[in-house]
Amino acid sequence: MPPEAPAFDEVIHAPQRLRICAALSAAHKVEFGFLQERLGLSKSALSKHLSHLADAGYVSQDRAVRDARSRLWLSLTPEGRRAYASHVRALQEIVGSTDG
Repeated sequence: MPPEAPAFDEVIHAPQRLRICAALSAAHKVEFGFLQERLGLSKSALSKHLSHLADAGYVSQDRAVRDARSRLWLSLTPEGRRAYASHVRALQEIVGSTDG
């Protein structure tokens, strides 16, 4: 299946959401606390960005109990992976189109 055409995505483009998608694209699942620490965001800020991405259908959130604690595991949905890859290609086209 050929990759999606490059497409700028306003949902993904916000700096923190772009960083979230980049981190999630590198793994199958990421735990909320790990992502929070890696990005240096407060719980509320990370939750707000994740809700925005989840509402767009780009991120799935799964709760599981581990070490007697409830953990929130995050992953990009197939639609989210396609949208992120397409957005990155659009950014590469923008950056590559400048005559330096």
